[in-house]
Amino acid sequence: MPPLVQLKDCCKYFQVPAGTLHAVDHVNLSIKAGETLGVVGESGCGKSTLGRVILRLHEPTSGHIYFDGMDLTRFNEEEMRRMRREMQIIFQDPYASLNPRMTIAQIIGEPLEVNKLVSSRADQRKKVEALMEQVGLARRTYNLYPHEFDGGRRQRVVIARALAVNPRFIVCDEPVSALDVSVQAQVLNLLMELQSDLNLTYMFISHDLSVIHHISDNVAVMYLGQIVEQTSQTEIFRQPLHPYTKLLLSAIPNINPFQKMTRTLLKGELTSPINPGRSCRFASRCAYADDKCRTTNPCLEELEPGHFVACFRAKELAASYTSPV
Repeated sequence: MPPLVQLKDCCKYFQVPAGTLHAVDHVNLSIKAGETLGVVGESGCGKSTLGRVILRLHEPTSGHIYFDGMDLTRFNEEEMRRMRREMQIIFQDPYASLNPRMTIAQIIGEPLEVNKLVSSRADQRKKVEALMEQVGLARRTYNLYPHEFDGGRRQRVVIARALAVNPRFIVCDEPVSALDVSVQAQVLNLLMELQSDLNLTYMFISHDLSVIHHISDNVAVMYLGQIVEQTSQTEIFRQPLHPYTKLLLSAIPNINPFQKMTRTLLKGELTSPINPGRSCRFASRCAYADDKCRTTNPCLEELEPGHFVACFRAKELAASYTSPV
């Protein structure tokens, strides 16, 4: 089955006073219909920018973005406007992404009006109430404003708004990071139920590997604008091959007081994403970097079936690994 979403050599650069900031740098990935790709990495690695580039909320500097076989980089403004019914986004901060002057009914109903998916006010109200019920919002909240909700229910409003146009693909940009832990679980379970019921495809962005482990089918690890490792969720936790992925996994909290955890601390300076040069971008913080790493940036290669890694020493360093999750 061909992928629903595919990126080929996709780049997004920003011109800043100090030079060219490489936010997304030659990224290649694919997402099959009905699956979830988890994208994980530190703050500032380019995860959110990558999601916005796929939707063309940021115009790519170069490369190609394919949706269901169509090259979105060739679409004009009107064609992209129609395509946005197929592709939606859930933002990190539910309060910042909602208009405080609009009621919940107006917020959820707006996409229906803009895309002319309703024929009357009665039809709109019926569809809005159905969407509210689908995401677990009581009908009595129909005329309330965003400030009258807690964070979890605000995020449910954002999810309902995204579902209003019946999309096939949704970018989830850290949708639970601003919520309490107990509420995170509720929203994650809701997203998984909706995916099962509606056959949705997700790109789930997070810095929390525990969340990624819970919801993802495949995982891509980003570091300073580049994918450094990509494989199945099972494999990334069973046997990570990139040193950076191993460091991320070692930072996952463990609730078992009887299991001793080995933490690895990063040393060295973070490479600047502005005019980064030709070296491996993790070399300045990697304990295994050699002269080749400091002069050449490795490409993403398939070291094992379905397991892609950008590291010259990945095979050499591969060893048995006990997952902390």
